[in-house]
Amino acid sequence: MVRICLQRRETIHPAAENVAKRHLGTPRRETMDLVGKEVLLFRCVSGKEAESVIAMDLPFQIFIPFGRGGEEINRRIPPASLQLPSRTAETFYELVVTVQQGQSIQNRYTFPIPLQRYDTLSTFGMYNRPEEKAVTADNIVTLGISLPKWSYGPLDPITVYIKLAPNPDWLSKARRVTIQKITLAIEEEITYNPEGDEPTKKINKIAKHTQPVGTKMPETGYVTNLGLVFPARDLRDPDGIIKRGKPQFPMYEVTSFTTTSTLYKIEFFLTIKAHMTSARDITLRQPIVICPMDQQACKEEMNAIEQAAKDASHVDPNNPLLPDRTIILASEREAIRHLGLCEVAGVKKMLIE
Repeated sequence: MVRICLQRRETIHPAAENVAKRHLGTPRRETMDLVGKEVLLFRCVSGKEAESVIAMDLPFQIFIPFGRGGEEINRRIPPASLQLPSRTAETFYELVVTVQQGQSIQNRYTFPIPLQRYDTLSTFGMYNRPEEKAVTADNIVTLGISLPKWSYGPLDPITVYIKLAPNPDWLSKARRVTIQKITLAIEEEITYNPEGDEPTKKINKIAKHTQPVGTKMPETGYVTNLGLVFPARDLRDPDGIIKRGKPQFPMYEVTSFTTTSTLYKIEFFLTIKAHMTSARDITLRQPIVICPMDQQACKEEMNAIEQAAKDASHVDPNNPLLPDRTIILASEREAIRHLGLCEVAGVKKMLIE
């Protein structure tokens, strides 16, 4: 018997960044899930215990779930392959082939498969609608922002329109306020074990920009825009050569991106903070989406996605059209030719065409 399945393996070890905690903290946690269904590729004809086979070519098709799934984990769209620095969290996929020979011998062979997702592309219309938000700390001053788009990739510029407005009912207090500086930061928030009993969060500052202001609060308010570039990871070494990646992980130009998995979740936020005197500092945190590809790469993918959707619409999941399988039995005449051999006077020799 020959069976094949796509398997997702996921591990987390939040303490792995620290050498001491790595050994003394909680051990690495691992989970394993089947993606879609296992496919039976070959079974010996009934009445026979086994079949002597020289070679097999067994085409297959595995359908990846595409439902939101809710509580049904096996219906969710699988998360993208990703490995965080120091292996604090990772998700990878393998094709697992099980070959049963005889009654009890089962051999399992694994083949790494990198899996990428294209639902966070910055070129999708849903990410190009402006987002607006306003907060106040003590009712004297209001901090408002407008974000023209909210999905970004490596080296994409991020621009935020900012307005600090005095409360018209408290103008006498607002006039005494001095705006010292405004800071803009990108934060990566990793939640380990988000669906478990004790989720833990870790926040990393990815980039920061400070704009000194040093002016009194005008009656009409203070308006500015701040910007920074989302940092990229250089895939080349000092000699300009792209390093060889691991077969189970795609080569990303970012350290991490927006993703949700069973054992971890990665989110990104823009944090805008107005530092003031005679009023409390105001902090506003706005969620954004980080895509593994920059704006140009996202544009180039759009046509391919459209074509793939057209191709997929012609596939019937219940009856996929596959090439015919080829099975060469040992009993067939000249079967060993498929191994590049021939028999001369009872001796197997290399076949030279």
